[in-house]
Amino acid sequence: MTTQAKRISSHKRLPRGKTGGIELLLIHNVAHLGKQGEVVEVRAGYAKNYLLPQGLATIATDHHKRMVDKHRAKLLEIERERLKGLQELANNLSKQSVTIEANANDEGHLYGSVGPQDIVNALKQHDFQLTTDQVRLEGVLKELGLYTVKVQVHPDVIAELKVWVVPTVNDDQA
Repeated sequence: MTTQAKRISSHKRLPRGKTGGIELLLIHNVAHLGKQGEVVEVRAGYAKNYLLPQGLATIATDHHKRMVDKHRAKLLEIERERLKGLQELANNLSKQSVTIEANANDEGHLYGSVGPQDIVNALKQHDFQLTTDQVRLEGVLKELGLYTVKVQVHPDVIAELKVWVVPTVNDDQA
């Protein structure tokens, strides 16, 4: 059997949806696609090259659909507990304040800027493990001062963090 024939035969085994895409059952929440336990229809390449190999989805057979329906209440309870933990994290973040030192001129304009990576690094010192894509900045911070920065720990949970941008202290001036 040629490689193309293998590709076509494996392609035909995937269940087709109403619009001709591949029907998959999501094992995990996937941003911009759906939540855990939902049946979605995607293009064949997205299914075979990303969702299935990453373990984010499985083929939507009748058996899998029945299993999800049977365990949907348990999945909702697990998600509820996870959201409660994330809400607690968001509350702790909202109580937190981080200070970031940056080089600035006499008018308070920074020579560089403070971005999401700087905020994530400052939070690591306070034992918060976040990624740069969770920090929602409306542009980079280019002046000294106090900023309120949104941190999205979950699509439904957003915290507001106080970020102080202060001038770098030079020991040789003292």
